[in-house]
Amino acid sequence: MVDHRASPGLPEHIARWAGYDPKQTGEGKVFEVDTLKCFNCHGHVVPNPQRTRERHSYKGNYVCDNCAYLLSQPDYVHTPLAKLYDKLKTQAMLGSSPGLLTSQ
Repeated sequence: MVDHRASPGLPEHIARWAGYDPKQTGEGKVFEVDTLKCFNCHGHVVPNPQRTRERHSYKGNYVCDNCAYLLSQPDYVHTPLAKLYDKLKTQAMLGSSPGLLTSQ
């Protein structure tokens, strides 16, 4: 949801760039749309109704374009996001820098 009830809204060119209908994102408007949640990165995507390319999936779940690219790489090894978060938390508690994460 994009709520502009207390703001000047989005300029038309920004609304179009973001894939929104400018008439629904102006001053005083509330724009609601269903989103797609990426199975891999858990990011949310506002679907473009004019999209002609097929949407990607992994194990029957929606995957955003960025993650679809990663999944298509021959050396890609899938690590669930929750496992990455746990590893980050553990390393932070031990005083390790998050930059020292490895794929193992």
